[in-house]
Amino acid sequence: MPRKVTKALVRDVEPDRLYNNVQIQRVINRVMRDGKKQTAERLMYEGMQKAADRLKVQNPLEVFEQAFKNIQPNVETRSRRVGGANYQIPFEIKGQRQQHLATMWFVQAARSRKGMSMADRLSLELQDAYNGAGAAVKKREDTHKMAEANRAFAHFARG
Repeated sequence: MPRKVTKALVRDVEPDRLYNNVQIQRVINRVMRDGKKQTAERLMYEGMQKAADRLKVQNPLEVFEQAFKNIQPNVETRSRRVGGANYQIPFEIKGQRQQHLATMWFVQAARSRKGMSMADRLSLELQDAYNGAGAAVKKREDTHKMAEANRAFAHFARG
């Protein structure tokens, strides 16, 4: 795998059937287990609808987009070796990586909830993210705190 991110590594994903949204399709693909895409789609659409109903919002797509806006990180830290010591250097995140991290954190947070169906887990995580709470949003805040704490090492990024 190349060290630098190249255009070739970014896969084109077709938009989902119901909302014609690429980001929803990426989440569905991440939720999918054992190639069962229809099951993953059903779970995701059910979860989005339940979250919209509980939040009293007409369009589930609005809930999804606002929730993901609250999850997407702006900065992250990367480890870099400088003069025999490893430093956590903050870097700004843009575009594809923001979406990727948000998707991973969202599905991971939903899966970590126990004692209910996956549709309910997705629904509750969407609700929490929409309201700026929940495990995925906490992960984002922790990432931002780590970057802020290591801001003094930002000058190592250029070099």
